[in-house]
Amino acid sequence: MPTFTYEGKTLSGEPRKGEIEAVSMAVANSALRRQQIITSRLAEKKAGGFALKIPGLGGKVTTKEIVIFTRQFATMIDAGLPLVQCLEILSSQQQNQLFKTILTEVKKNVEGGSTFADALRKHPKTFDDLYVNLVAAGEVGGILDTILSRLAGFMEKAEKLKGKIKGALMYPLVICIIAGIIVAVLLLYVVPIFQNMFADFGSALPAPTQFVVNLSEGLKKYWWLFAGIITGAGVGFRQFYHTAKGRVIVDDLILKAPVFGDLIRKTAVARFTRTMATMMASGVPILEALEIVAKTAGNKTIESAIMKTRTALSQGKTLAEPLAETKVFPSMVVQMIAVGESTGALDAMLSKIADFYEEEVDQAVDTLMSLIEPALMAFLGVVVGGLVITMYLPIFKLAGAAGG
Repeated sequence: MPTFTYEGKTLSGEPRKGEIEAVSMAVANSALRRQQIITSRLAEKKAGGFALKIPGLGGKVTTKEIVIFTRQFATMIDAGLPLVQCLEILSSQQQNQLFKTILTEVKKNVEGGSTFADALRKHPKTFDDLYVNLVAAGEVGGILDTILSRLAGFMEKAEKLKGKIKGALMYPLVICIIAGIIVAVLLLYVVPIFQNMFADFGSALPAPTQFVVNLSEGLKKYWWLFAGIITGAGVGFRQFYHTAKGRVIVDDLILKAPVFGDLIRKTAVARFTRTMATMMASGVPILEALEIVAKTAGNKTIESAIMKTRTALSQGKTLAEPLAETKVFPSMVVQMIAVGESTGALDAMLSKIADFYEEEVDQAVDTLMSLIEPALMAFLGVVVGGLVITMYLPIFKLAGAAGG
């Protein structure tokens, strides 16, 4: 019989936690209710020993799973099914145990009188502020099915955009790591073979060859120092980036970086306009929408610009005017937003800007990849080829002396 761990409170408010055996989670929950324990967490206890983790079977709720849940939920609500019944059906068919537990808890909270948005708000790691606020707007406006469909579409586009940027940034990083491994193997294992052969020549080595030999010997003797420097630099940068000042400095430098900075800026504009359009079309107040968008910007410089815009907007200014003053957003974006404000169709204009910049990001990624591939191949050729040529210089020198 399965064992379930639980946490909760008694009717008098005293905390309780422990384990209970039952044939199912529902039976365990009923038994705890009979003991007058209101559970806040109830999960099946995993067996000890080696456990094989299979994707989709717990540990983390992916964006894809949330999108599928949102679309299915929208379809059920549109078909007229009650909210609690929708949650019951969707939680029962989840293969991800973590997501199943979360949806079960959401259903219990809704049954207990909470709104759907308030129930979701208790799980911020799965349902962020954007998701919760859009659901709240849908509940208030009586258009929850429409909001959920719109939200699912937004999440799909956001995830697609995120995947493109990750791919563009990871490719050169992977190539550089491979290049580093190749160079390390050559220095540690190949160069010493040549070094033993050069010892029989009895003449001084060319300067480039001597430098590589010295580098090889240094790496063999002090590999721990090299590893420590690389690790220390990585840890130090991570610690610096997680400070308030460090995050601002690094994020500002990222936006100013050649090629990549323009790509990140276009991505930020696409995310900002798409999120704002979705929230405004769903009835979320613009000041609240700006605050949520700022938190999801992913860049401190852009977040600061959005928050300054929000402050100016609360003081009676238009949206376009403070955006222009930040000098973070392109002038075309600011002008189109100004037109949207003057015509009263800001959400539609933001959607058009988002469509345009998402295409711009696609083109920028394709262009970047077409430029990076030959550049990285040339880099690998120079590094590896340079090492090989350096090692053969003494042989060429000896052959030339013999021929002369």
